Amino acid sequence: MKVFKFGGASIKDARSVRNVAHVLNHFPGEEILIVVSAMGKSTNKLEELVNCFFHQQDNCQQIIEELRAYHFEIIKELFPADEHRVHNDIEILFSQLEIITQGNPQNTFNQVYDQIVSYGELISTKIVSSYLNSNSYQNKWLDARRLIRTDQNFRFARVDWNFTARLLKDTIKEGNRYVIQGFIGSDDDLNPTTLGREGSDYTASVLGYVLDAEEVVIWKDVPGVLNGDPKIFDGTELLHRISYREAIELAYYGASVIHPKTIQPLQEKNIPLSVKSFLHPSEKGTVISKGADLEPLLPCFIKKDKQVLITIATRDLAFIVEDHLSKIYKVFHQFGVRVNMSQNTAVSSSFCINYDAMITPQLIEELSRDFDTSFNENVRLYTVRHYSEEALSRVKKNGQMLLEQTSRNTYQVVMA
Repeated sequence: MKVFKFGGASIKDARSVRNVAHVLNHFPGEEILIVVSAMGKSTNKLEELVNCFFHQQDNCQQIIEELRAYHFEIIKELFPADEHRVHNDIEILFSQLEIITQGNPQNTFNQVYDQIVSYGELISTKIVSSYLNSNSYQNKWLDARRLIRTDQNFRFARVDWNFTARLLKDTIKEGNRYVIQGFIGSDDDLNPTTLGREGSDYTASVLGYVLDAEEVVIWKDVPGVLNGDPKIFDGTELLHRISYREAIELAYYGASVIHPKTIQPLQEKNIPLSVKSFLHPSEKGTVISKGADLEPLLPCFIKKDKQVLITIATRDLAFIVEDHLSKIYKVFHQFGVRVNMSQNTAVSSSFCINYDAMITPQLIEELSRDFDTSFNENVRLYTVRHYSEEALSRVKKNGQMLLEQTSRNTYQVVMA
C-alpha cells in the first residue's frame, strides 16, 4: 500500500479536485490510502469562526455561510445533479457547525478550536471521496476521529501509537482504497483533536508507519523540495534527494514543504517520502530517504514571517544562569511555545518565536512577572543551511539585523 497526501492547494476548487482523479489514474490497480486536507484556505476561515464564537461576536453565521457557499460552489461544478448524496452529507456537517456555534463556549479555547476546525477536513474528504467514486475510482471514506487516537493536548495532540495501530489494522483491509482526513484525530472520549497546523503531512506519516507503506507521497504545487520558496527567493533549484536527517533539519527550521514531525516515523522503518507535483505527476520530484545530505549540495533558504523577538533580563543585572533559563523554558513549555532561535549574553537572553494572537501576549505577561522583558513584533527569521558567502550576502540585504547567529552548517538572522 502507498499513502498519498493532497493538501489544500491541490483541492482548492472543482478543477483541482478533478486533477486529483487525474493524478490517481497514473497509478491504476494500486492500493492507495489518500489523506486530504481542508480545501483551499478553509482552515483560516474556520479559525475566524473559532475566534468569533469564543469571543461571542455576532458574525459567526456569516462566516459559516461564506464557507457553505464556497464548498457548495465546488459541489455544484462536480455534481450537477442536485440529488447526489454528497449535498445532504455536506449540509449535515454545516448544520452541526451551526449547532456548535450557538450558545456559549463550554470548553477551553484550544478544545473549541479543535472541535470547529476539524470540520474543514471532514467536509473536504466527503467531497473528494464522493467525486472519486462517481468517476470509477472506488474508495471508502474513513473518519480519522475514529482511527487516530491521541492525548488531550488540544491543538498539539500527541498520537497514541499502540491504540492507533490497533484501530487502523482492524479497519484497513487489503485490496481496498480509502480517503481519510489529515490533521485530525480524537482523544479517548472521542473529543476531536488536531495534530498541529499543517499536520496532514504528519497524518500521512503516521499511516505509512503503522501500515508499513511502500511509500508516502506528498503532492504539492511545486516540482518537489526546492532550496527555497520560489515565491520569496529567486533562482531556486530542485533538490532531487535529501537524507532523513537533513529533511528533519530543514523542517525544524521552518521549510514549509514538509511538516517537522513527518520524517521521524518514516525513518524508523526506512519508508521513502516523495514530494511531487500534482501538476506534473509523471516527474520524479524529490525523494527523502537514506543517503547523502543533499543532491545537489546547495544552500537552502528558509524564511519565517510573523515572528516575535523577546529579550529577557534579570532585574538586578545578575548573570543569566541555568536556573533562570530553566524557569524561562518552563514558561515556554506551559504555553506550548517552540523557540526558533535563542542567544544568551551575560545578563539577558533573546528568543525568537512564532507570533500567536492569543498566546503571545499571555506569554510575555507571564515572563514579565520575574524578568525585565522587551520584545519586537512582526520580525522575520531567515535561516540558511549549507551557507556560502554569496548566500549570506543575499539574505543580509533584506532588512535591519536584530540578532545574528552562525554555526558550522546553519546561519540565522532576525530582521526588522
